[in-house]
Amino acid sequence: MGNIIIRNAAQVVTCSGFRGKRGRDMSDLQVIEHGTVIVTGGIISHVLHPGEPIPVNEQEYEVIHAEGKALLPGFVDPHTHFVFGGYREEEFSWRMRGDSYLEIMHRGGGIMNTTTATRAATEEELTASGRQRLDAMMHLGITTVEGKSGYGLDRETELKQLRVMERLSETHPMDVVPTFMGAHAIPAGWKGREDAFIDFNIREMFPLVAQEKLAESVDIFCEKDVFTQEQSRRYLLAARDHGFLLKIHADEIIQMGGAELAAELHCLSADHLLQASDAGIHALAETGVVATLLPLTAFSLRGPYARGREMIDAGCIVALATDFNPGSSFTASVPLLFALACIYMQLTPEEAVTAFTLNSAAAINRAGSIGSIDVGKQGDLVLLQFPSYKFLPYHVGMNIVETVIKRGEIVI
Repeated sequence: MGNIIIRNAAQVVTCSGFRGKRGRDMSDLQVIEHGTVIVTGGIISHVLHPGEPIPVNEQEYEVIHAEGKALLPGFVDPHTHFVFGGYREEEFSWRMRGDSYLEIMHRGGGIMNTTTATRAATEEELTASGRQRLDAMMHLGITTVEGKSGYGLDRETELKQLRVMERLSETHPMDVVPTFMGAHAIPAGWKGREDAFIDFNIREMFPLVAQEKLAESVDIFCEKDVFTQEQSRRYLLAARDHGFLLKIHADEIIQMGGAELAAELHCLSADHLLQASDAGIHALAETGVVATLLPLTAFSLRGPYARGREMIDAGCIVALATDFNPGSSFTASVPLLFALACIYMQLTPEEAVTAFTLNSAAAINRAGSIGSIDVGKQGDLVLLQFPSYKFLPYHVGMNIVETVIKRGEIVI
């Protein structure tokens, strides 16, 4: 928990707010030109306009002179699968020759490939590789990350993944927000018994995960040849009974009514949404379920992009995430994320910044404590090399984060 003053930043991009922003409000970044931000004991204590005096003893603070640089909230990545064993580079080659995601899954590739490797990996090995990935994300300006299990699909490995995330959150500067995703795919031993596998998660896994407090949310892959809408509803309703928040992989490959289900159950977020229907989009807007969009996945799969522009115009709370995983999005590239969101999903730079700060914090139930530069929030900040946030999508594919501050301490 540090004390730091960032003085005279060319822009203080506050993204001010304590809940997700809808529609046109996503464009309101509340930028302070030549502003100063003070973090005291790890918490933002002052956000000052030009000419306002520094109300603390500067000798007790580290001071950064930020002339010519833009200051933003630390980026929040609300959808990743960063704890895993093995890699799937061969499958990438198969996709490049035209094989579909579902075709690869049917031949034993995809999630089940990673499941085999993750089951074989030790907890120490997963912790070491997870730490390296968090280091890389932090260099890109990410200060809080959601991590999902789902590469175990059995009792021991699912718990192992969640315990690794717990250990990393305790020992790494990054905050890791854990999600249990026991229904990520159908394991070989459960083929044809999908309802029984849902029962296994409900009866055995939910009580264990809840008792050990290893996850805040529960997620499921509602998709053709994976889990039906009714199976997803049953799983999520049972998860709520155990005190979990609800998330759903929805309408990624086939239009399955996942967005509508997320709205019906008032999920925290509905993620992917490449194939979401008009009715589903409007239902998300009406209920305030966060629409978490993953353009890096669409890019990697050569698929259609989610209709981000239409979702914002419909009044949705839109968030962005990397979906970092070893298969469909083996990247946490924040620069590419911003470029794709603006160029191919037609978000404005302002909307993209909101979507990867305040709204992505809302997607993991953290909008009250991170995601903006507001007094009382955690002192998680990124300082860019350039004087404007507009360089994030403009300097395509280039990391322009110069300094990362976590709870008032410089970590990068």
